[in-house]
Amino acid sequence: QVQLVESGGGLVQPGGSLRLSCAASGSIFSINTMGWFRQAPGKEREFVAALRWAFGSTYHADSVKGRFTASRDSAKNTMYLQMNNLKPGDSAVYYCAAAANSPIGDDIIRPSAYAYWGQGTQVTVSS
Repeated sequence: QVQLVESGGGLVQPGGSLRLSCAASGSIFSINTMGWFRQAPGKEREFVAALRWAFGSTYHADSVKGRFTASRDSAKNTMYLQMNNLKPGDSAVYYCAAAANSPIGDDIIRPSAYAYWGQGTQVTVSS
């Protein structure tokens, strides 16, 4: 089992920045890929970014490319999401997720590819 705990959400003005953290514990050795997803009220859960834990390679949704950056600190078993130039449309509950298998191709953006989920952290972008 893998436990995930997100932190770092909050209220920020448009154009501002936040850094989300996702601390992993438990069977860390089993993690292959970690991801960030978000869900706004009335909308489906949406892929934001993913990271291959062993190599640190990252993938970002087109909607956040150039503004958001996923990274990890292996020593701390923690994944981060640096979010810059935030927009009101970025407001959502942000979740981190972990997969034991290696999602291939488009599977990396599908929530069903991830077995473990955190509780989520609220990000609100508003003036």
